[in-house]
Amino acid sequence: MSDMARHNKIVLAGGSIPERAGGKLYNTCFVFGKTGRLLGRHRKLHLFDIDIPGKITFKESETLTAGEKPTVVDTEVGRLAFGICYDIRFPELASLYGSQGAQIIIYPGAFNTTTGPLHWQLLQRAQAVDNQLFIATCSPARNENGPYVAWGHSTVVGPFGEILGTTDHSAGTVFADLDFGTIPIRRENMPLQHQKRSDLYALLDLTRDEEATEKK
Repeated sequence: MSDMARHNKIVLAGGSIPERAGGKLYNTCFVFGKTGRLLGRHRKLHLFDIDIPGKITFKESETLTAGEKPTVVDTEVGRLAFGICYDIRFPELASLYGSQGAQIIIYPGAFNTTTGPLHWQLLQRAQAVDNQLFIATCSPARNENGPYVAWGHSTVVGPFGEILGTTDHSAGTVFADLDFGTIPIRRENMPLQHQKRSDLYALLDLTRDEEATEKK
């Protein structure tokens, strides 16, 4: 992935792969800059432990360890934030990324054919609208004969909830032009950040508080 990023002079978010570190196994997304330098890594924060009777039973915690912090990476193409698959179901994480100035949240993921039809695109559009930023998801193509059948449908969503690019469940490539200049326009037209009732509720960023304490 480092060689590919350097050779093509691109910023590359490399899906997610197993990473062994400190005797533990993580589900990790690596991010490389245009020179091939590793800019950051996101370790999946929320492990997929579910049981839908008659549909699917899955327990990632039997194998994987959850990551310890959210991931925001400054790159040559913008300020990127990351989640992996099940992370997308937790709106607080997306709100935290929005508060940290992320312009796009990238989610490699593999929703299944039970939850995918109803939730995959719904969650993306909701997070894009709620936080007024871009969302990009990348899913494996579907293999009907495999032990886990992915929903597919890699998608890019704009800050107004508009679908900028998508595909079906088969192997394919999605292209979308992202104009980060539309983000401040959307936020000016609909100033959600300034209209929140902070006297009634607030987002608590524990990671930022920990960093401030460490600096002291």
